[in-house]
Amino acid sequence: MPVAPHRSLDAALARHLAQVTLQNVRAEYPWHLAHLVRGADDVRAPRELFPVFWGSYDWHSCVHMHWTLARCLRIAAQSVDAAAIEAHFEDRLTASAVEREVAYFAALGRASFERPYGWAWLVKLALELEWLREDRPAARRWADALAPLAQLLAQRFVDFLPRAEFAVRAGTHGNSAFALVLAYEYAQKTQHRALVHAIADRARRWFGNDRRYPADYEPSGDDFLSPGLCEALLMAHVLADCDFGDWWDAFVPPASSLDRWLAPASVSDARDPKIVHLHGLNLSRAWCWRGLAPRLPESLQAPTTAAIDAAFVASLPAATSGDYVGTHWLASFALLALTEPVEAGTPPQ
Repeated sequence: MPVAPHRSLDAALARHLAQVTLQNVRAEYPWHLAHLVRGADDVRAPRELFPVFWGSYDWHSCVHMHWTLARCLRIAAQSVDAAAIEAHFEDRLTASAVEREVAYFAALGRASFERPYGWAWLVKLALELEWLREDRPAARRWADALAPLAQLLAQRFVDFLPRAEFAVRAGTHGNSAFALVLAYEYAQKTQHRALVHAIADRARRWFGNDRRYPADYEPSGDDFLSPGLCEALLMAHVLADCDFGDWWDAFVPPASSLDRWLAPASVSDARDPKIVHLHGLNLSRAWCWRGLAPRLPESLQAPTTAAIDAAFVASLPAATSGDYVGTHWLASFALLALTEPVEAGTPPQ
């Protein structure tokens, strides 16, 4: 008998997600290092390179697992070990540690480090801390400490996007649309008008004329994002309702291939660090469908609801159990799918 799907974050699941996340952000090894080595003395341990984000297998995963902790602390504080999470943030998110992270990004040759995926998750973490500071006084220190790095990366988006003639349509870290969905939320909340404009302009240029998206070509073998659905979610953010309706009518895949987005991808080996990405794909599709649903035609409401439920049944368990190649990051995608999207600028509950 299939497990009943979760449609919201209950107390037990919040506790499990927070527990596995707290364990992972404290695990320095194994570590997948993406680092430009400029000399023999530039080879150092993760915590020396990245004094804030040195756990959870790699830099970007550590960033979004910190977002997971912040989100759990804000919306499920009674269900998680809030004291342990607060103590962790007090230890990591200090002004001096963030200053060293900023220096790493500012060093020669690192202009594209973690672009765009890590950039987007960093500003999303900053946004979550801005929401958290309204209810939890200690979060004011964490938000203020992280702000210089968030501001640096927001400006990097502003500087980079006008030069990006073409979108990256991969289903992995380079995906342009996914990153811009996260960055757009940050830009609106912080009233970063230059970033709002840059994202909206580039989204329209990249995706405004897309027609009959070829969903038959998804997924690739190590996707954790649906390029087509992420694109649609971005356009839902930047277009007014009526404009999005017209865009969707032109964009939506033929009915014969739409099932590729509605059925969960099978994961043949969750111990493989690439194949396990497909669990993330299922969860990120659920996130996209939840965000798109209010703007989709009535004929798609029941199929998308069923698709969300099937995605949770297939992949939610992988967020809290299994091999470290999955558990070091999947909690974030589970939490996205369970608590978002919402209208831009409104804190998810």
